[in-house]
Amino acid sequence: MNLASEAGITTKIQRMAERVRWGHPALARQGIDPCRLAIEGDPGTPEAFSFLVLGDSGTGLHRRDTPQRRVAQQLLAHGADARFLLHTGDVVYQVGSSEQYPDNFIRPYREWIVGGEDWRRLRYDRLVFKVPFLPVLGNHDYYDLPLPLGLLAGLTAPPRRLLRTWLDLDVGWHGSFVGQAWARAFLDGLGAVPEAELEEHIARTRTATVDGARCLLYRPGAFTRLPHRHYCFRWAGVDVFALDSNTFNQPLPAGADDGQLRRRRQRLEAERATLLLSLGPLGGDEDTRDDRAAKAEQLDEQVRDIDKQLEGGPPAVDDAQLDWFADALIASWRNPHVRGRLLVLHHPPVVTETSKWDQGQTLAVRARLRGVLDRVAAALGDRPAGRPLLDLALSGHAHCMEFLQTADTGHGDAHIPWLICGGSGYSLRRQRPEGPELLEGPPGAERVVARSRLFLGRSGRGSALRRAYSALRVEVAAGTPLKLTLVPLVAEKAQGEWRPYRGASITL
Repeated sequence: MNLASEAGITTKIQRMAERVRWGHPALARQGIDPCRLAIEGDPGTPEAFSFLVLGDSGTGLHRRDTPQRRVAQQLLAHGADARFLLHTGDVVYQVGSSEQYPDNFIRPYREWIVGGEDWRRLRYDRLVFKVPFLPVLGNHDYYDLPLPLGLLAGLTAPPRRLLRTWLDLDVGWHGSFVGQAWARAFLDGLGAVPEAELEEHIARTRTATVDGARCLLYRPGAFTRLPHRHYCFRWAGVDVFALDSNTFNQPLPAGADDGQLRRRRQRLEAERATLLLSLGPLGGDEDTRDDRAAKAEQLDEQVRDIDKQLEGGPPAVDDAQLDWFADALIASWRNPHVRGRLLVLHHPPVVTETSKWDQGQTLAVRARLRGVLDRVAAALGDRPAGRPLLDLALSGHAHCMEFLQTADTGHGDAHIPWLICGGSGYSLRRQRPEGPELLEGPPGAERVVARSRLFLGRSGRGSALRRAYSALRVEVAAGTPLKLTLVPLVAEKAQGEWRPYRGASITL
């Protein structure tokens, strides 16, 4: 039995559209850009500022001294002047349930939430943030729970305690209901507004104007909601595009020759069964529990990925979102008031983390983003000083921090700096043994598509085992062209103790 279930892409798109009344005539009548966000306080001039990034954070596995809270303290110590926080997805584990928000999200990030000093009284669907907290959807934010596992985990207290003794799956009665909990926590849910009150609500909340169109105004400390599952905003002349990669990550079909994939799936199933059968009582050994939960989740994810490849038929793709991104990026480049462009999404197209680098979803996201960026490059022609189409791209999903630079790929994705920030609290993974260069192409004619420059995650073994949990501070210099400095914020655990980490920043 899989530890989680996942709706299809068409269902995800439809459910999220219903929650924001996508395409409602009231939005068109009032000239609303349904994917644009304006943040109150935007200086509108190319001044210096900083922001924070975290991802794959929302775990409840550690009940006492949690890595997630350690990373949050790093963010608090180094981000007092941050203008906003970006979250690269997987806000709560395992299955994006509303049950998990109090302990797995509200409690560790209470300092950023109005009323957070009394966090137990806060409702996950009525949060107001002191500083803009801007997430994208991760795969776990969409996951649901198979009924048998939900019954086992939530029927009564004794079975739940027994389950935690053997393997803490960090689940309750139910899952996300196809991303419903995430939507209620972060979106302006127009679907819940009565029809008779909709026009007034839109007029009251869509009070900003950007590039000639009205849009939702994000007011820290007062009204902190997002317009849709994918959106964009501007701060100090920098455009930030946030995508929902869960609706264009469908792996390409295996084709007629799928025997190798089926054999791999059998091996993974056998490995998962062996793991579950070998589990014994772990007592208070949270590190061992974390290791085994991480391995179980990794195997479950790999099996699910292969199942998608074996389904056959053309993969579902969210063309509407990708078309929106292409058009918005082209418009950004043609706008003389914009000095830089950032992208944030959950699934990375390039990564050397051992479980994700060759995953079908990774390759699918690479192909679809490349197609979009090729279209943008063709529309724009030559760019000043050969600048890449994106000054920085940010992802999660891989449980590590990694900095990669794409090579001269011959496509619109060439020379883009890519930062993976997916090690902010959940189980960490290792770098693949094949090395830091990613290749693509037929055997004998491969070429480098990206090179890894920094990798922080799990390293060493036995008494030399080190776990580097991480987040990121990005410092944006004043002026044009855009200059960025990436500052890793790391909480490292080795030999059962938390130790200071000293690493160099990266200047772009």
